[in-house]
Amino acid sequence: MTTREQVAVDTAVGRPAPGGGTGSASAGVRLAWADVAKGGCILLVLLWHVIVKDYLQIDWRLDVPVAGAWGTLGELLLPMRMPLFFTISGMFAAAAVQRPWRSVARPRVARFLYLYGVWLMIHTAVLALAPDFPTDRASDLGGLLAQLTVTPSNLWYLYALALYFVLAKALRRVRPAVLLAAAGILSAVASAGLVDTPGNRAGLYQNLVFFLAGLHLRGYVLRWTDAVTGRRLVLAAGAYAVALAAVAATGTARLPGVAPLVSVLAVLLGIAVAVRLARRPAVGEPLAALGRQTLPIYVLHMPVLALLHRLIAEPIAALDDPARFALALGFPLSLTVAVLALSLGLHRLLLAIRATWLFDLPRRGEAARRPLMPTASH
Repeated sequence: MTTREQVAVDTAVGRPAPGGGTGSASAGVRLAWADVAKGGCILLVLLWHVIVKDYLQIDWRLDVPVAGAWGTLGELLLPMRMPLFFTISGMFAAAAVQRPWRSVARPRVARFLYLYGVWLMIHTAVLALAPDFPTDRASDLGGLLAQLTVTPSNLWYLYALALYFVLAKALRRVRPAVLLAAAGILSAVASAGLVDTPGNRAGLYQNLVFFLAGLHLRGYVLRWTDAVTGRRLVLAAGAYAVALAAVAATGTARLPGVAPLVSVLAVLLGIAVAVRLARRPAVGEPLAALGRQTLPIYVLHMPVLALLHRLIAEPIAALDDPARFALALGFPLSLTVAVLALSLGLHRLLLAIRATWLFDLPRRGEAARRPLMPTASH
């Protein structure tokens, strides 16, 4: 398999920006902790979707709050997943933002818009086979047009990467402090529910600040990675735990600015964990391998999960009480592993039949040779 066939969401190799070098990586070499962080984040994304779209939808009929505990665990990690993803994406975009449009428009904008459009069609078709699966989907042409333009679908991360890069490059001469302040205000307002955020538009508004932070504060992030010790990891975890507890105790989660600030602590913690895990090959290397394959996992896991949910939800609900209880305890982890394995297996199968156009923008001249994409209907 070629490197190009393994293209993952924002897998551009991170080259240290001028003045932002670090002893943890050399020019032209991917930052190991960043791959570990991305691998961890994609696992958390899968686990969250398994919990809210499958596990909590099943009629477990339990006398103990097992399902509620899994839901709470997923919510505790919400401030970390996508903000950390976008922070890393912004770091890897820092050099590209300074290059001419002609050299970056295709890999940084056209590629992600193409992938978003292709997989939106596929998701629309597959999700039509699982009408009870609780996720955003277009049910008519108007809804599909909205998802293609102003209200992105579950694939919104791809859409956001293209949009954020265009904004960052177009506004590259604006002072970073001004950009970060404006994006921070947008995030604060959106997270407080003060603007209309249908579909996945909320995520689009809330995470621009983290992409810009990764881009403009790259040197500070790299200094944090170099400074991470076991003690600082514990302090970061403690700060995040205290923030979560304080927000829960005071009921201030919806106050403007609270959610972005909690996510800042979550990102610092996530980076610290990734740095420490990267130093442990037994754990870090498998996570880094996943971090280099986030695209196929990201685009394939939702259809896979939807079809699995249709197959297993009713049979599980029909089990007797002891069997249901035993299954409920570890079901989210087991299903997350299953969805991950099926997604990666399906990716390999698609590459084997030369459907590489599903995972990267075809080079000029390839479009005429690749198979036609099946028509998606709903």
